[in-house]
Amino acid sequence: MAVLGVDGWRGAWVGALLAGRSVTLLALPDVAAVLAVPGVEAIGIDMPIGLSDDGARACDVAARELLAGLGAAGSVFPAPVRAVLAARDYAHARELSRAATGGRRAPSAQTYQLVAAIRALDDALGDPPRDDVVEVHPELAFRELDARVRDPKVTARGLAQRLTALRAVMDVDEALAAAPPRVPAVDALDACAAAWSAQRVADGTARTVGVDTPDARGRPMRISW
Repeated sequence: MAVLGVDGWRGAWVGALLAGRSVTLLALPDVAAVLAVPGVEAIGIDMPIGLSDDGARACDVAARELLAGLGAAGSVFPAPVRAVLAARDYAHARELSRAATGGRRAPSAQTYQLVAAIRALDDALGDPPRDDVVEVHPELAFRELDARVRDPKVTARGLAQRLTALRAVMDVDEALAAAPPRVPAVDALDACAAAWSAQRVADGTARTVGVDTPDARGRPMRISW
């Protein structure tokens, strides 16, 4: 049985379909296409799933602490509170967030750019929650694979470190050579890391940060890798 790792890409998604060591990169236009990939046991998505109503998620705080000093703490964007999904624009998002958190939090512009994708995922997952779709974070996966991954992924050194880490568990070079046109290398590698995390979830060997308390839609606020 295969697993799927997914990373957001310019309003669409890059998928990595992993079966054993074989991995195939996919260009997926929307969340419906992600959820429709056949023969998949688990899907790891690098996007917030469970959303807090009134403050920071424990999983984001814990992930940032784990990555502190490893060159990637800044890669953990605080997930917006659920109210922000109803925002008309960035100013409205900040207003909604402050109202929900007692004035303590407002999303950054970078976080707000993810809101459309988070909303689409939230709508597509529906009710009740799907146990086979889990939130992952590639930087946690890469450092679990190889502690020598330290440099930013957009640098030559960082790219080489991530390729070395993935080669130990999958045939990543063949996947990159056959990737859909215009898929960026960094997103492809993140999707591969997400697929490795999904495989660990399916195998019952994944590490997880977060809490067992579900969000308002019954979805866990957890990150696995």
